[in-house]
Amino acid sequence: MTDTIVIGAGLSGLVSAIRLAQAGQSVTLLSKGLGGLQLSQGTVDVLGYASERVDRPFKTLAALIKTDPHHPYAAIGADQVKAGLSWLTQALPGLLTGDPERNLCFPTAVGALRPTCLYQPSMAGGAASGGRTWAIVGPRQLKDFYPELCAANIGRTPAPGGGAITARPYRIDLPARPGEADCSALTYARSLDQADFRAQFAQAVAAVVGDEEAIGLPAMLGLNGGDGLEAWRDLERRLGRPVFEIALAPPSVPGMRLNQALIALAKAAGVRLVLGSNVIGVISQGWQLQGVVLRQAGHDQRYDADHFIHAPGGFESGALHLDSYGQLSETVFGLPLRGGEADDLITGDYWQDQLLFKVGVGVDSAMRVLDEAGQVVYHNLHAAGGVLAGATRWSEKSGEGIALGSAMAATDAILKGQ
Repeated sequence: MTDTIVIGAGLSGLVSAIRLAQAGQSVTLLSKGLGGLQLSQGTVDVLGYASERVDRPFKTLAALIKTDPHHPYAAIGADQVKAGLSWLTQALPGLLTGDPERNLCFPTAVGALRPTCLYQPSMAGGAASGGRTWAIVGPRQLKDFYPELCAANIGRTPAPGGGAITARPYRIDLPARPGEADCSALTYARSLDQADFRAQFAQAVAAVVGDEEAIGLPAMLGLNGGDGLEAWRDLERRLGRPVFEIALAPPSVPGMRLNQALIALAKAAGVRLVLGSNVIGVISQGWQLQGVVLRQAGHDQRYDADHFIHAPGGFESGALHLDSYGQLSETVFGLPLRGGEADDLITGDYWQDQLLFKVGVGVDSAMRVLDEAGQVVYHNLHAAGGVLAGATRWSEKSGEGIALGSAMAATDAILKGQ
């Protein structure tokens, strides 16, 4: 018997488990996979886009809460989101920086400028503003990064506040491992954790760049060693000017840094991690959950707890499902879903947000799941993160804010005995 079972190993699940364990609870975290942080940019978004790009996320969030009562932020509240950001930056000192009240824009691999409020120090030199000059450098052997494309799009995109950025592309010829012609960012990150390879890499970059004020490199500048940023610091020192990381397609090395740091915190706090198995059954009595059944090798295992936090993600993780008959379901508890009533959940206009991805569970301010009549389904079940209804997180750039705010609200409710 444990105090709380957390289902899901993404940002909301890990933060919930760590916070409860640090408060003295016995916590078991169940997850069929490793969580979605390793697919993320390694940044923390609160709100990047409403009708237009957002500069002041909490100012826009306050307006969003007033106009859209079905958005997750309406149930979570701005104060819980701010508390989550504060908790995370204190829990991971040195790994995240920025101002929660202000979005900055950073380049992606295709040269788009992406808004976010908290970012890793290795990205800070890439904050976009008019008049800057950047060298965009990539190894020929790296998959899915083309300095010419990135630099051209940066140059044609107006910088926040006006003006333009001058970005010049350069390539180096240095495989992550000898003789390897098709290298991943993770392979480079592991090689750049080694001082001798960093020396070769810095020498190759220095040989091609011009007099640009900063150097943009793919987000692969080290993974292990201290806080994971040792390689970036060393490259800046060797190159004698600011160096910044440019976000790549998943899997994400900066996302892996965040994941590794949170997993380490969870273990240090005494969280029991059970990964690689699906929850296949639920034991309940009336309005109270008693336990869940996990599919494990050899036999199914029952796990009982006083409280449960459901943070499994959404459609992308299989927690929500649409079958060939158009039937929507939540796949673990069979919870009632909101937002699936429309006839046009998916349309042929692929450039607009699909209503399907706003489907999820409804919650009260304590993140307890509600049914169609607004009644609590289970008094000891709370939901957090991507399973919540009402937001298209990737187009709003709101995923981490929702995850953190809902994790704080759910854990507060449990710790206060709600």
